[in-house]
Amino acid sequence: MTLAADPAPRAWTMRETSYRPRALLDLHETVGILRRGPKDPTVVRDGSVIWLALRTAAGIATLALRPASGEVRASAWGPGADAALDLLPALCGALDDPEGFDPSAHPLIAATARRNPGLRLTRTGAVFDALSGVILEQKVTGLQAYGAWRLLVTRFGDPAPGPVPRPMTVAPDAEGWRRIPSWAWHRAGVQPPQSRTLVRAAERAPSLERAVLAAGDGAARNAALTSLPGIGPWTAAETRIRALGDPDAVSVGDYHLAHEVGFALTGHRTDDDGMLALLAPWTGHRQRVVRLIRLSGAAEPRRGPRLAPEDHRTR
Repeated sequence: MTLAADPAPRAWTMRETSYRPRALLDLHETVGILRRGPKDPTVVRDGSVIWLALRTAAGIATLALRPASGEVRASAWGPGADAALDLLPALCGALDDPEGFDPSAHPLIAATARRNPGLRLTRTGAVFDALSGVILEQKVTGLQAYGAWRLLVTRFGDPAPGPVPRPMTVAPDAEGWRRIPSWAWHRAGVQPPQSRTLVRAAERAPSLERAVLAAGDGAARNAALTSLPGIGPWTAAETRIRALGDPDAVSVGDYHLAHEVGFALTGHRTDDDGMLALLAPWTGHRQRVVRLIRLSGAAEPRRGPRLAPEDHRTR
């Protein structure tokens, strides 16, 4: 855990590789879901290059991804550089299998799929890293969650190695999250239920990650994740989406998602049960449909002011 910027950053040797996908790939739409807001210190888009600050079993690393002539070229720095390069195919959706997905069941989905043939479902394989960010998003606005993530990661993470385009930070490991003092959670605007859940997850991170990765299907992965107090179906689904590229995960309980799906597919809002019924024709690929809906541009007209973040830090 690093509490201050490294006064003498090491000059790491750059490692490189490339990956040529079997099908058309939209790198930014595929990997962009990993970014937590425009000021995320762990994911930066600089022109056509996506920079990722990540933690591997071999250590921290910075990974730069560049689309080029039908392939993705990757450069990496840090003690985990080689391990980060090994992640390249999975990050680019190589493990995503759209076999059996039929977008023709709805004209909006069919049209959006035609316009976005390069969309793939990324996966990091890092269950706890995904879970930690998702826990901070529980029951708050995106603005609040992204702000808390940025403050805590910058303060308690590790400076990203290599020639990053702006200061970047690798998120804390499980021990780093566990050791964050109570005043820091409070200053970041994180409520006690969320901080307690994240600390419990950090304490069980190795066993939890093993259980999730060993699970054979979405229901078993949900069962492993929700065995931890404070983790419900929404948190489990959001974790599966980022860590495992789960094509069937649906974030039931999301404040907006059911409304978005209902409006896109029927022109009217619906609830979670209605959303699941609407998505049923695409069972096995429901997350793929959700991603396409969000790319479609179909959005219900705003009926009132945006929900303002509530600041409890002075209470």
